[in-house]
Amino acid sequence: MSRMLLERRERREVGVTSKRDSRSRLVWLAVVGGSGLVMLALLAVPFIVGSDMFFASTAGCSGQKTGTVGQPPASGHAGTIPADYLHWYQVVGQQYNVPWPVLAGIGTVESDNGRSTLPGVHQGANPFGAAGPMQIGIGGAAGNVWGGAAVHADSVMVSGVATDEDGLGVASVYDPADAIAGAAKYLVRAGVQTDVPAAIFAYNHLQSYVQSVLYWAGVYAGGKFGVVQASTYVAGCGAGGPSFTVNAPNQAVATAIAFAEGQLGKPYLWGGTGPDAFDCSGLVMMAYRAAGVDVPRTSQNQWLYGPRVPAASVEPGDLVFFAGADGTRQAPGHVGLVIGNGQMIEAFAQGVPIRISSYAGSNPVGFTRPWAKAASATPSPPP
Repeated sequence: MSRMLLERRERREVGVTSKRDSRSRLVWLAVVGGSGLVMLALLAVPFIVGSDMFFASTAGCSGQKTGTVGQPPASGHAGTIPADYLHWYQVVGQQYNVPWPVLAGIGTVESDNGRSTLPGVHQGANPFGAAGPMQIGIGGAAGNVWGGAAVHADSVMVSGVATDEDGLGVASVYDPADAIAGAAKYLVRAGVQTDVPAAIFAYNHLQSYVQSVLYWAGVYAGGKFGVVQASTYVAGCGAGGPSFTVNAPNQAVATAIAFAEGQLGKPYLWGGTGPDAFDCSGLVMMAYRAAGVDVPRTSQNQWLYGPRVPAASVEPGDLVFFAGADGTRQAPGHVGLVIGNGQMIEAFAQGVPIRISSYAGSNPVGFTRPWAKAASATPSPPP
């Protein structure tokens, strides 16, 4: 073979190799570029506060932090987020300077945003010692990342990430607001503002976990999700607090409470009487109106509607009153609907969705029983 032919073959082979190398570089750049776009989308979420909030903890939050056990796949409705979870993801994300889609991604993978029935999500702990919708360690292999008991008074000082985010007086790893805030604290400590994947890996030491969280975070950052009715969390449930069912004394109360439960997760609106938003007295009025009981519009007039009920005799369906920010103990400015066990359904304030919360220890003004007033006003049938 002549030298000229050899040189031509060498040039062709070099050209083919160069084209292959170029294609490989383009594929690699596309992968890296795609990951960068996801990261930019997450980091483009607006921030409000600084990044100087660091809290002591000792291990990744999730029980599956050893790398030997993977997370179960998210359920078929992981593309939806309950309204209360979405609210707290966004509020906490702004508060702690953490991209809210990352918090939502963790909540999705860990517990399907609180909808999982696996052990440890709503009470107790999983086999690794993780608990709550964000699966934060409360003991065992996961370590006590939460700090203190799973449910404890907010006045108890701990070295972990435990938080009373929604101001109910207790820090509960089972309370979505508290758990999401605890997860945000851990991510801040892990450097989430500068390296999102590394912070997620610190939360749970599995690369597959990081990939799953980033996938869902990308979905949520792109707005490709639906919002569904809020989950129902009864404050104090799980380890350290009993769960309970509502024992309505009559059908009117059962109807009123069912109506109020149907509004959980909807926004607060001053002067609102539904159907999309309510204030405290508007929610109470419409709940009892659904039961055929016509109570006054404002909390001050509802307090006068009576009859009054001693604290020791309170039962589901009673109204509980507070001085509130715009009232007094003589003319209460806030009202909730009692559902039993020291709990009420309330439209609390702007920015807080309609929720179940505790009135115990909140210094209520007193209680009334509106359905009894209506019953006593109804003429008896003729003999």
